[in-house]
Amino acid sequence: MFSTAFLDIPPLIGVGGTVVLPGSKSISNRVLLLSALSAGSTTLHDLLDSDDTRVMLDALRALGCGVRQSGSTVVIDGLAGQLGHRQAALFMGNAGTAIRPLTAALAVLGGDFELRGVPRMHERPIGDLVDALRQIGCHIDYLGQDGFPPLRIGQPRLTLEAPIRVRGDVSSQFLTALLMALPLVAATHDIVIEVVGELISRPYIEITLNLLARFGVRVVRDGWQRFTIPAASQFQSPGTLHVEADASSASYFIAAGAIATGARGLDLGVCQNYLRIEGVGADSIQGDIRFIQAAQMMGAQVQSGPNWLQVSRGSWPLKAIDLDCNHIPDAAMTLGLMALYAQGSTTLRNIASWRVKETDRIAAMACELRKLGATVEEGADFIRVTPPATAADWRAASIHTYDDHRMAMCFSLAAFNPAALPVRIVDPKCVAKTFPDYFEALFSLAQTSTSAIPVLCVDGPTASGKGTLAGVLAKTLGYHLLDSGSLYRITALAAAQAGLALEPAHEQAIADLIPALSIRFSQDQVFLNGLEVSEAIRTEEAGMKASQVSVLPKVRQALIALQHSFRQLPGLVADGRDMGTVIFPDAALKVFLTASADKRARRRYKQLISKGISATLLALRADLEARDARDTSRSIAPLRPAQDAQLLDNSDLTVEESVNLVLDWWQSKQLFSAI
Repeated sequence: MFSTAFLDIPPLIGVGGTVVLPGSKSISNRVLLLSALSAGSTTLHDLLDSDDTRVMLDALRALGCGVRQSGSTVVIDGLAGQLGHRQAALFMGNAGTAIRPLTAALAVLGGDFELRGVPRMHERPIGDLVDALRQIGCHIDYLGQDGFPPLRIGQPRLTLEAPIRVRGDVSSQFLTALLMALPLVAATHDIVIEVVGELISRPYIEITLNLLARFGVRVVRDGWQRFTIPAASQFQSPGTLHVEADASSASYFIAAGAIATGARGLDLGVCQNYLRIEGVGADSIQGDIRFIQAAQMMGAQVQSGPNWLQVSRGSWPLKAIDLDCNHIPDAAMTLGLMALYAQGSTTLRNIASWRVKETDRIAAMACELRKLGATVEEGADFIRVTPPATAADWRAASIHTYDDHRMAMCFSLAAFNPAALPVRIVDPKCVAKTFPDYFEALFSLAQTSTSAIPVLCVDGPTASGKGTLAGVLAKTLGYHLLDSGSLYRITALAAAQAGLALEPAHEQAIADLIPALSIRFSQDQVFLNGLEVSEAIRTEEAGMKASQVSVLPKVRQALIALQHSFRQLPGLVADGRDMGTVIFPDAALKVFLTASADKRARRRYKQLISKGISATLLALRADLEARDARDTSRSIAPLRPAQDAQLLDNSDLTVEESVNLVLDWWQSKQLFSAI
């Protein structure tokens, strides 16, 4: 997952391949709570691992529920409707699918509970649910502003004879919360819920009813206004349940397939002509799967099977639509980005619920779409999007995400723009709410010109600190890292593991090993074929073996190709001695880092002493000066700054000061204004 402050996405040309989606948030949090309230143990497979589900799991543990977790499989030991702990302070983050049903369940069971969240959660309405629960004698107090969390829940005095009335026109989660909680107290007679006003987001209620039936509670529905929970209803574990992949998350890839599959790229030829999505199909119980129909109206070609979708571009440009989106409230946001690639104005109606989501999504979408060059009209419950008139009217934009996962994922689609402009996503880590690996999944499918992938090179002499600087820069930018100095050591290690002697007779065999090596750098860690080899390649013996390998011409040539392969989306920070001069001469920024021999010797001395290796400053300085002489005078790729490199003497700078200076240089080359 990207943990950077911002993520710059280069212009993307096409998509192709297969993506496996994470589990549905809506289903995951519902089945977690239902499992906890049921009698018996429930094994949940393919559960979403995200911020929202972790919040729910933490709450269930705090309430005395047994939770055993192994990867995406979780076993819940149910409480059979009896809480293990009747006093707890629960932090709910910004998870509406957690706080609302938990509020209802705890309110009818009773105890001493406090529910809080992040500041935005305290701005999201819960008053209609609280009003409904107070009708039946639940004790709920507001700890801040009336109508909003945080809440304190006490002991109820329940009266359940009269129908319970709840508004349906703000959020369907209020009705879902009641439907999931009231079976706990339906021992002697039917409980009736009546919806006041139009019920929005009905497909989410269908999910709730479907899952309640899986847990033994069959609610009788009279239209969308009256719901009856039969007397003697009781939650029973289904034993095992598989969580569908998230249909809302599928919308971003359906849109990408409609926009970018089959596109023709500069040095790509024709991109793969379809994108396959696994984990959810057209028979999904999730309402957002109806996004497929909206995408088809705009021109997408979509095929489906029991657990997969296949998407390709159809009509181009896409067709503008005018659509009531009440049935796909979350996925409809993706249509706002597809509208950028449509001919005419697209109007999305009946989306008032956007105003009370993780952010005011109507206002946020309008603001950020305008940054890209779109013309946007917004109302209380609609948004109308007219795309930039021509490619020249598109603008590179820094997109604020408002701590809203769907804003980040939607606006990544702007990188496919016809003007070939990059897009910056501020706070990309907010996708952790539902899809922690979203950007990794997107970049595994996306295709672009190699020259469009940015590279930042850090070259310099031994012990200049280039590895440390490059590692911090890569982490800050969310880019891949290439520690080129380790590659000969890794190659020597791989050759030894393959039983190959480091001599000319095995030169071709060693070179043939290199393309298949899986190498990953993470600041000061090095991984070979999934195993950490940091210490193994940093010994004196490893250095000597690296010298033996480096004199083999075919190995050197294979390593050049390997270094080029590290240039992957979204970008690369490469450190070495010839990154800017030989390997990546077209790099967007080249830094030549150095320090005085005395400073470098002192740094190396501290490093060796900390590892218990004896050394003297005088010998280290002499060795560094000798290495400098050899590196600058060698016939192949001598150590020298690239002509367009920024020179950085860090003799008197801290690592943080060096990083900030390089980031300032990097920002000055971007099309976005400073954050």
